[in-house]
Amino acid sequence: MPGQGDILHTVRMLQEENLDVRTVTLGINLLECADRDPKRMTAAVRGKIQSRAANLVRICDELSARYGLPIVNKRLAISPASQLLEGHNPATARALGHALDESAAAVKVDLIGGFTALVQKGMTPGEQLLIESLPEVLRDTRRVCSSINVATTKAGINVDAVLLTGRIIRQIAEATADHDGFGAAKLVVFANIPEDNPFMAGAFLGSGEPETVIHVGVSGPGVIKRAIDRLVQLDPDCPLDAIAEEIKHTAFRVTRTGELIGREVADRLGVPFGVVDLSLAPTPRVGDSVGEIYQAMGIRILGAPGTTAAVALVNDAVKKGGAFASSSVGGLSGAFIPVMEDHALAKAVADGTLTLEKLEAMTAVCSVGLDMIVLPGDLSAETLSGMILDEASIGVINRKTTARLLIPVPGRKHGETIHFGGLFGSGTITSPACTTGSEDFVRRGGHIPAPIQSLNN
Repeated sequence: MPGQGDILHTVRMLQEENLDVRTVTLGINLLECADRDPKRMTAAVRGKIQSRAANLVRICDELSARYGLPIVNKRLAISPASQLLEGHNPATARALGHALDESAAAVKVDLIGGFTALVQKGMTPGEQLLIESLPEVLRDTRRVCSSINVATTKAGINVDAVLLTGRIIRQIAEATADHDGFGAAKLVVFANIPEDNPFMAGAFLGSGEPETVIHVGVSGPGVIKRAIDRLVQLDPDCPLDAIAEEIKHTAFRVTRTGELIGREVADRLGVPFGVVDLSLAPTPRVGDSVGEIYQAMGIRILGAPGTTAAVALVNDAVKKGGAFASSSVGGLSGAFIPVMEDHALAKAVADGTLTLEKLEAMTAVCSVGLDMIVLPGDLSAETLSGMILDEASIGVINRKTTARLLIPVPGRKHGETIHFGGLFGSGTITSPACTTGSEDFVRRGGHIPAPIQSLNN
């Protein structure tokens, strides 16, 4: 039984510190919907999604009211859509995208992920078809999110897929130029993609997952920040190991709260519970920022020497606290650094103290990678591909997940400000210090072999 102190801590997290369940994500396996007839296939997709997810939003709303805990997003994640497109043509890819979008709207979820291709070692016709359909699908749908896995530690990096993806990102941005390239914000490129991640745009249902499953993402950057504030107020000279310990204890309480909600949603839907993902995913609101955590620790100017160490400390402490709280911690579970979605990070980029190169260094120790980065619209496909290769290499060599969510904004230049609104926030266009010079390397294509540390059987 929780003690009075634990209950009071939780009440304070809810009322004062922006604790919420960021997402409840229902995974659905659609492989049985595969059919050579596009109409039968899309009809089966609609039928399965709408039958399995019909009660998700209602149940989440009831539990949110019962516990007084906001559940911000209700989402779906499907098995990789590329597997349904083998033997089909571009018209079927577009039809499948629309079927997913309309099914998500019918069950009133916010987003649906899993328009996904796993191409780390090679590319099937269905996977290539899905990737090439993205400019139209992401332009013409509201709720569909996509992911492409181009690398793993076991397989190495598929450079041909990276180069194609760089070209496609440019095409997506151009196709949605009237919305400042927003379509690219719905595509994330991974190395070592997790199969149980509930967060968008990278959520999908992996091949080792159940037929249907509930994953929960709990986000509490405001909770962590306030815990550090209280500790520093009591002891202004507290050492970093004391801060790490406080983060662990706070992550423990947040994880237990999220798992309570996730297991009850799963029980009422009659599906297995999967994981609770304790990722510090910020929002543009003041007080709900990962950047503010680093400032509370003593990094007064984000991007200053020591920032990467602060990210590493927080990421590790969050994982340790979550792992102690639950045997079902999964997904990404750590510190996100999505620039547009975090007002403190966005300001540091605008001020010029947090450069793209420093952000890349931080991705070596955070739980994701280059996230919600707005870029000049005239960056070449080869430059975008080079950025993807660099980030994939960090993931492959370090045996961790890394991701790239890059948004080139057509017609806009370095230093201009972009506003997407809502949870997507706003940000200043940044750019690599050197934007040319890697074209010959990237165009060689082929495959970067798996590193020696992959041979660990």
